[in-house]
Amino acid sequence: MRLRQIALVGRDLEAARADITAVLGLGGAYADPGVGKYGLHNGVWPIGDTFLEVVSPKTDGTTAGRLLDKRGGDGGYMAIFQCDDLAAARARVAEKGIRIADQFDGDGVAFTHLHPRDLGGAIVSIDAMVPTERWEWGGPDWKANVRTEVASEIVGAELQGDDPGAMAARWAGALGLEAVAMPGGWRVALDGGELRFVTPSDGRGEGLGVFDVKVRDAAEVLARAKARGCVDADGQVVLCGTRVRLVQA
Repeated sequence: MRLRQIALVGRDLEAARADITAVLGLGGAYADPGVGKYGLHNGVWPIGDTFLEVVSPKTDGTTAGRLLDKRGGDGGYMAIFQCDDLAAARARVAEKGIRIADQFDGDGVAFTHLHPRDLGGAIVSIDAMVPTERWEWGGPDWKANVRTEVASEIVGAELQGDDPGAMAARWAGALGLEAVAMPGGWRVALDGGELRFVTPSDGRGEGLGVFDVKVRDAAEVLARAKARGCVDADGQVVLCGTRVRLVQA
């Protein structure tokens, strides 16, 4: 089970695009036409062979728009995981009584979106691709957009909630993994990364508050962020309302 994509939600897609590409040194983004059915438009950037997405409402009454209102602005939206055996993952989810928000099976691409009220924190999607290096949501030519001189991979995310232990258990159960206690919260190990679950510390309540990016030079990325005003009072990089934990490569 690998964390392949993090999705953020922002009111102004172009503003988020400008900050993300400048701070993380990313290349071009793919506009996925498939998100139109949810009333959204988006940009999807490859970071190595992982992906960062920003969705933005273009109609009223969207789930993304309600989240913007609920959490008081831009922030984390979705975590997308890739697995080798989606049938087994779907059977596990059904056994646990987790509701399905959306599901699709196509030619070499399939996904199952889990209902966010059953897990908490963010929308979770479990996806499968054939071949495994394919990533439909990044577009057919995503490799041409890869730029890794600054950032090379998304390697984790942090979810916050009033009962992080319970949230960690729900996510771990859905993903077929184990939640273990760590100082200040809970941790779920992934293939090449991790999920952390903690109590809220930013006054914004439950949600996806942090994503982890492996970078070549953390000091350089911090300087890039400061130049654009993308650093909070604690000195942490913030992109599209979401804190970025810089992991030195």
